[in-house]
Amino acid sequence: MPPANRVQPQPGQESVWDYPRPPRLELTPKRIRAEFNGVTLFDTTRAYRVLETSHPPVYYIPQADIQMQYLSRTPRRTFCEFKGAASYWTVSVGDQSSADCGWSYESPAPGFEPMAGYIAFYASRMDACYVGDEQVQPQPGDFYGGWITSDIVGPFKGGAGTWGW
Repeated sequence: MPPANRVQPQPGQESVWDYPRPPRLELTPKRIRAEFNGVTLFDTTRAYRVLETSHPPVYYIPQADIQMQYLSRTPRRTFCEFKGAASYWTVSVGDQSSADCGWSYESPAPGFEPMAGYIAFYASRMDACYVGDEQVQPQPGDFYGGWITSDIVGPFKGGAGTWGW
């Protein structure tokens, strides 16, 4: 059930409270990119986005569109009840690193197979992330990794006091 402070979407906007649970995977035609320590880490128009109730979209980037020479796998592993087992990635460019800043599903659960090997990134751990030409805001709390733009309204799960939603 949406919280009492649910924002009513305006024309051209989406409410995270209209997203499904279990989540939906869909291709997005929008340009998705991120910068880290002066390098464009990725720039693609072939991303998937995952839409889940109360969360801003999470974008999954094909490795072919990522500067993979800057990424290395880490030992961290987590499990999502919908997508399966996740592996994590650290980015290192020059003298800057961001540990466990990205994650991927090598063998995703049924319904999420198309994003096998794609990598999602926490916007809060990059210097800048963009959907189209708009710089995104990170989802509060840095647990889910959603990217907030002006066409997405909440409130968003993840910040203080939202774990019971």
